[in-house]
Amino acid sequence: MPDSLAIFRALADPTRLRILALLRAMELSVGELAQVLGQSQPRVSRHVKILADAGLAERRREGSWVFLALGPEAVVAPLFAAIDAWEANGPGEAEADKARLDAVRAERGAAAERYFESHAAEWDAIRSLHVAEAEVEAAIRGVVAGEPIGRLVDIGTGTGRMLELLGPGASAATGIDRSPEMLRFARAKLARHEAAVLARAELRQGDMYALPLADRSADLVILHQVLHYAQQPGAALAEAARLLGPGGRLLVVDFAPHEREDLRTNGAHARLGFGDAQMAGWLDAAGLALAETRSLAGGELTVKIWLGERPAEPLRRVA
Repeated sequence: MPDSLAIFRALADPTRLRILALLRAMELSVGELAQVLGQSQPRVSRHVKILADAGLAERRREGSWVFLALGPEAVVAPLFAAIDAWEANGPGEAEADKARLDAVRAERGAAAERYFESHAAEWDAIRSLHVAEAEVEAAIRGVVAGEPIGRLVDIGTGTGRMLELLGPGASAATGIDRSPEMLRFARAKLARHEAAVLARAELRQGDMYALPLADRSADLVILHQVLHYAQQPGAALAEAARLLGPGGRLLVVDFAPHEREDLRTNGAHARLGFGDAQMAGWLDAAGLALAETRSLAGGELTVKIWLGERPAEPLRRVA
C-alpha cells in the first residue's frame, strides 16, 4: 500500500500538482515537462523524483529520453477525485499549461511526420508486395470479433496502427517497441485520438524477448508483421504468451513462406515467412492452441493470420 504521508508531502507543492495534471492528459518527457512548466530540467527532475518516490508517477527510459506517466490507478484515482471536487475551476496555471501542452503535441506530431516521411518509401515497397492493408485490417477485425478485447498489448507497435485499429474496443491499450523514434511517432498519433483509451495508451520501450509487463496482464496480444524480424520466433511467441491469462488470445500477422531473399538482405527480415505447422508447434509449446488460420493472397507475398488461445483453467471439483 502507498505511504499516505509521503503522498501528501509530495502533493504539498503547486508545481507537483501541475505535473500530475499534465501527466493526466498524456505521458511527457522531462524536457517536455520543463518546457510546459517554464522551469529548468534539473528542477523538474527533482519534483519528478518526489512524485515517483511517493508512487504518484513512473519513470521509463527510452534511449536518451526519460518519459513520465501516472502511477497506478489505485493510487492516483482517489487523489484526482478529491482534486476535482476541491478545485472545480482548476488551478490558476491550468489554462496556460494546457496551451503549452498543445504546443508540445503539435511539435511531436511534426517531428513524427518528418520521421515517417523519411522512411515511407521503405514501408511502401513492402506493402506493394501483398494484398491491400485495408483487406488485412478487415480480416484482423473479423478474427478477433465475437470476444471482448479487454486489455490489449501490441508488441512491436511501430506507428501504433494496431492500437488505432483495435484500441477503441479495448479496456486498456499498451504498445511496446524497441525503437524510441517509433514510440514517439505512435505517441504523437495516439494523443490526437478522441477515444480515451488511445489518448491514454501506455507506450513502453522493450524487447520482444523480455517484455516489461507482468504475467497475465493482457487479454489480447498482437504481433503484427514483427515475427519475421525475430532470430528466435518460438521464444518471442512464448514471451508474448506469458502475458495471457486463461482464455487470453495471441494474434500473429505475418507472411507465408516465400523466397524474396532481398527482404533478408535489404529489409533485415530474419525469417522468410512461416508455415501453419511451424506456427502451431510454437504456439503449442507456449501453452496455446491454434484456434484459427487465415490466408490473404494477392501479390508476391501471402499474408497469414494465426490466432492462438490460452485454454480456460479447468473447473476445480469441490469435495
